[in-house]
Parts: sequence; C-alpha cells; structure tokens
Amino acid sequence: MIGPRTTLNDRYLLTSRVGGGGMGEVWRADDTVLGRAVAVKVMTPALAENPTFAQRFQNEARAMATLRHPGVVDVYDYGTCEVDGRRVSFLVMEFVEGESLDRVLRRQALGPAATMRLVAEVADALAAAHEQGIVHRDVKPANLLIRPDGRVALTDFGIAHSVSAGQLTATGAMLCSAGYCAPEMATASDVTPAVDVYALGVVAYECLTGHLPFQGDTPVQIIYKHLHAPIPALGADVPPGPRQVVMRALDKAPDRRWTSAAEMAAAARHAMAS
Repeated sequence: MIGPRTTLNDRYLLTSRVGGGGMGEVWRADDTVLGRAVAVKVMTPALAENPTFAQRFQNEARAMATLRHPGVVDVYDYGTCEVDGRRVSFLVMEFVEGESLDRVLRRQALGPAATMRLVAEVADALAAAHEQGIVHRDVKPANLLIRPDGRVALTDFGIAHSVSAGQLTATGAMLCSAGYCAPEMATASDVTPAVDVYALGVVAYECLTGHLPFQGDTPVQIIYKHLHAPIPALGADVPPGPRQVVMRALDKAPDRRWTSAAEMAAAARHAMAS
C-alpha cells in the first residue's frame, strides 16, 4: 500500500524507506510544494485504526513541535489522508543527512572524548525537552542521528510523556527499550526526567565499550538486570572524569543520578576538557 512513489496529501512524494520501528516507517520524501527533501514517518496502518496508538502518534507530533533546539529534529507538518481506501497518519520532519548512532557503533566504539561530546549534546537536547514537560523515554542509539558535521540530533518522541506545566511526573506503562530501561520504569514508579538521564548513561556506556551493560535472551531478563545487577565496571582505559559521568547516570536510585540533564551535560563537558 505505502511504497516508493506514494504521495501523501498531494504533496509529499515518498522516495525511499530509511528506517522503521514499532509505530511506523520512516521515508525520505520530496516536499513538492517547497521543493525540499523531508523525512516522513508513516504510522503503521493497523495501528492507525487503534485510537490509543493514533493518539500517541499525534502526541509525538505535538511534543516535537513544541521544541526548538538544534539538537532536536524539527517537525514541519502532521496530517492524515487516505491511501488505497485506508486512513494513513503521518509526521513530516527535517531530513537529517548522516546516519544513526547505532550504525556508527556497529563499526566501532567511541573514545572517551567523543563520547563525552555526544553526551553533552544529547543532554542539552533532553534538557530542552524536560523544560517543556516532555520526558523522551526512549533514548537509544537508533534515535540519535549523527549529522555530517558530527553534531547529534535527537528524534523519535513516539513514546514521549508530556505533562502539564509545573508537574514533570506521571505514572504510566513501561514503554522503553529493554536495553536502555531505567529500573523505575519496570516498577510502576513515576516517570521523571531521571529515566532519560539513565538511558543516556547506557548509551554512553555502549559508546565506550561497544556493548550494552546488560544483555539477555529476553527483554524480561535484561530489565531484571537493570533492576538488580550491579553495572559491570568500565575498562581501565576510561579516564576518571568520563567514568564518573557514566556511572552516576547509571545509579539505580533516581535521586542519586545527575539531578538534571543540564547538570549531566555540564559534567560531560568538564570531563571532556579535563
């Protein structure tokens, strides 16, 4: 149904599939009105018929549209249309040239300085989201796009939690990716910005070592380790500064992590300079 040459709302001409996830596929497309390349996230048709998932997809559009930060992918448009008699919901975003961090890490791990630079940039983007009452809840390498100049862009707010101003906590179902899941996400605790700090700590650990701190045959096994197992020690080649940034972010107790993404960004920059 959806494929190359499909046009959405008589404007967005899909050209090539660039990725996909649990809620939909991402396509490179041509905006035939403004004459520019864009990224179009098309919601899986079966999910579009489910009111819960349809609302979540629209929430992603709204969450991203409220953010204006160089470290967050820009949102241009949101719409619905019919394709072959089926309702299609889609989100139009800035097309980021480059590649996702997970592809980079398949080739090689990053050094301490490069890891701290990445952590600082992503933490800045998260701090901007948190200031708007948005907790991303799915920080992982697949959702971090590396631009050609090396800067990082945070994307995919599909399971982000948006709350009213002045209240940055809310109880909800566990929706994170198991490998990057903060312990409290598995215990029906409040969802706070601390879950993003933890996930970024996991990303940093993976950047430094080339692998996740916890692995298992099933998501349940991995999440159990996040809850109960000590974090495996980083190698001796990791300097004390970057080591502290990562290990503090990975504390199982939210109140013992960095108190904010902004504080984590500052710590990463200090570790990079020291």
